[in-house]
Amino acid sequence: MSEHETTSEGTGEPTRRDFLYLTTGMAGAVGAVAVAWPFIDQMRPDASTLALASIEVDVASLEPGMSLTVKWRGKPIFIRNRTPEEVEAANAVQLADLKDPIARNANLPVDAQATGVDRSGGKGKENWIVMIGTCTHLGCVPLGQAGEYNGWFCPCHGSVYDTAGRIRKGPAPENLAIPTFSFVSDTKIKIG
Repeated sequence: MSEHETTSEGTGEPTRRDFLYLTTGMAGAVGAVAVAWPFIDQMRPDASTLALASIEVDVASLEPGMSLTVKWRGKPIFIRNRTPEEVEAANAVQLADLKDPIARNANLPVDAQATGVDRSGGKGKENWIVMIGTCTHLGCVPLGQAGEYNGWFCPCHGSVYDTAGRIRKGPAPENLAIPTFSFVSDTKIKIG
């Protein structure tokens, strides 16, 4: 056996040199993480951004037929207290007549159908609709209570949405998206 061998030939046991290679590599990895952590940590959102992860909106002043637009995560959110006629018009639409039959409601399973109830605040809150107010065609902001179906109309390219925010005509491929929201009381909605 020569005096410069690193393992004993017969047993395959590691030697001191193997141990030094392993510990040096581990120390280098720990050092790399220690150096990289401040750079990774500074990329996390700051406290003001995290605070906007959810907002509460007081809707006590919204009478039937009134709307409110708030900003959440940099996007306009349409909140509307629909009239009984608007709710009835939304419920009367056959799913076969819809361009996009999927609810697009973050509060429901992804395959939920775009019924009037599944596009609203749910059972007992069918008059309320909360939607992200950007057209699904190119991200424009549609005008409320406009268009052929008295819902929302995007004048930029002609997309027409009904009173439940479902695309009915024009180039938009999907219904207006509904964010995660819940009623924390009869007059407050938590979005996010």
